[in-house]
Amino acid sequence: MIEQLHLQGLGVIDDAVLPIGPGFTAITGETGAGKTMVVTGLGLVLGARADSGAVRAGASAASVDGVWIVPMTGAVAERVADAGGDLDDLGDGRAELLLGRSLSAEGRSRAYVGGRSAPVGVLSELAEHLVVVHGQSDQLRLRSAAAQRDALDRFGGATISAALEGYRAAYARVRELDRVLAELEGDGEARSREAATLRADLAAIEAVDPQPGEDVDVAARAERLAHAEDLRAAATQAHDALSRDDDLPDVIGLLGEARHALERAADNDAALAEIAGQVTELGYRATDAAAALAAYLADLDESGPQELAALEERRAALGALVRAHGSLDAALELARTGALRLLDLDDDPDRVDALRAERVAAAEDLDAAAAALTQAREHAASALASAVTDELHALALPDATVTIAITETAESSSGRDEVAILLAPHPGAQPRPVARSASGGELSRVMLAIEVVIASTDPVPTFVFDEIDAGIGGAAAIEVGRRLHRLAETSQVIVVTHLAQVAAFAGNHLTVVKASDGSVTSSSVRRLDGAEREAEMARLLSGLSDSASALSHARELLDLAPPTR
Repeated sequence: MIEQLHLQGLGVIDDAVLPIGPGFTAITGETGAGKTMVVTGLGLVLGARADSGAVRAGASAASVDGVWIVPMTGAVAERVADAGGDLDDLGDGRAELLLGRSLSAEGRSRAYVGGRSAPVGVLSELAEHLVVVHGQSDQLRLRSAAAQRDALDRFGGATISAALEGYRAAYARVRELDRVLAELEGDGEARSREAATLRADLAAIEAVDPQPGEDVDVAARAERLAHAEDLRAAATQAHDALSRDDDLPDVIGLLGEARHALERAADNDAALAEIAGQVTELGYRATDAAAALAAYLADLDESGPQELAALEERRAALGALVRAHGSLDAALELARTGALRLLDLDDDPDRVDALRAERVAAAEDLDAAAAALTQAREHAASALASAVTDELHALALPDATVTIAITETAESSSGRDEVAILLAPHPGAQPRPVARSASGGELSRVMLAIEVVIASTDPVPTFVFDEIDAGIGGAAAIEVGRRLHRLAETSQVIVVTHLAQVAAFAGNHLTVVKASDGSVTSSSVRRLDGAEREAEMARLLSGLSDSASALSHARELLDLAPPTR
C-alpha cells in the first residue's frame, strides 16, 4: 500500500506531497493541473523508462519518493534485502519501505531502495509485487492476445498456475532434447573429425608419457650437461682453493691456522675468543662447501655425452607436445579428460537412438500437459466470461455479453492457446474481439470488470487507474465509481478522474490546483472534506464550484457512496 508520494520538479509540479493511504483515493483537478504527472511519477518510482522531458522547465532534476507499507516478510522484503536496502519495522508484521527515483535534465537516472542506491531494475521487480497501473496505454494492451491470456491465467489462480508450470517443464524438456539431437545429427561429420583428432592426440601423449613439470626439469638438466666442461673447470678450481691434496695452501688449512693462533691467545681477551669462534664457523662452512663441490664433480663425471643425447631427445618430444597443446599442463589435462570425451563421441549413434526415443516420450508428455493447460483455461474462461458479463450489466452495459474463445495457436512457453475476449454489445450482435469491437468507454469498463472479478482470486495490493472513466458519463460513470469502491474493499485503489460520479465514491479525495504562476506546490495538493469537497464536485459537474444546482447534485452523488470502511 502506498502511504505517501512526494514529487519534485516533475512536469508542472514544483513540489507536491500526496497523502494517500488505504481504500479508494480519487485525484481530481483542472485540465493541465498535473493530475497525470502523479501517474508519471508513480511510474518512475516503479522503474518505468525515464524521459528527461518530464523534468520541469528550469529545474536541474526531478525526483519522486514514495512510502509503502509492506509485509515485514515475503517476496518484497527479500528483494529489498538482496538490494542492500532496509525496512522500518512497524511492529505489527508490517514495515515501511522507502522507494525513490531521481532524473536529471540531462537524462541521468538513479534509483533508491530502502535508503540505498540500487539499479533501476530492482524498482521494476518490486513493482510486480506492489502495483498494477492502468492508463489509456494499458487499455490498449488489453487489445493484445497475450494480455488477455494473462488476465485469464490470473483469474484461474492456482489451478492454471500448476498446469502452466507442468507444461513449461515439459516444453523445456522437449526443447533441450531437440537442441542435443540437432547438435549430434547436424554436426556428425565435425564430431567424427574431432574424434579422429582426439584419438591421435591421446596416442601421442601416451607415447611420450609426460610428467608434471618435466619439460622444465629436462631443459635445466640438458643446459647443465651442454656446459659440462666449463662447470667442471669452475668447480675444480673452487674445490682446490678450499681444499687441496698437495702441500699448497688452501682456505681450510689457512682457516685452521688462524683458529689455532686465536685460541692460544683467547684466554687473555674475551673479544678475541669471540673472533676465534667466528673463524671456527668459517672453517666448518668451508669444509661443507668443499664436500658439496666434490659431490657435484662426481655427479658431473657420471653424466656423459650419452645422457645429454637422451635428454635432448626427450626435450624434443616434450617440446612437440607443448607446441601442439600450448603447454605441457594443457597436454596433461587433455590426457585426463580426453578419454571421456572420446567415449562420448564414439557413442553418438547409440545416443541418437536413445534420445529419439526419449524425444517421442517427452513429446507425449508435452501433449498431455498442453491439453491439461487448455482444459484448465477453458474451465476458467467460462467462469470469467460469466462474471465479467454480470459486471458489465452493472456498469451500464445491460445487454452486453462477454465470451472468451480459446483456439489453438503456435506452440510457445505459454502453451498452445490463443485467448480472445469477445464482446457482443447488444442482443443479436455477433461477438467480436474486444480489440476491434469495443469503444474507448466500453474498453475501460471491460478492463475494470475484469480487474474487479480477478481481484476475488488474485488480489493486488494497489491499483492505479488513470482516467479509466474516459469516454463514459452519467449512469455508467456512477457504476464505475461503485465498482472501484468495491475493488477498494480488498485493495488500495488510486484513480485520476475528471468525473464527479467516480470521485464521489472515494474515501480520500485529493485535488491538484495550479498556483497563479502555473506551478504546483505543496500547498496546491490537499485532501478535501465537507464544503471544499462539495465545491470540487460541483466544479467537476458544471465547471462552476459555486453553482447552487451543481452543489445540490454534488451532495446527491456523495450520498450515493456507501460509508467508508
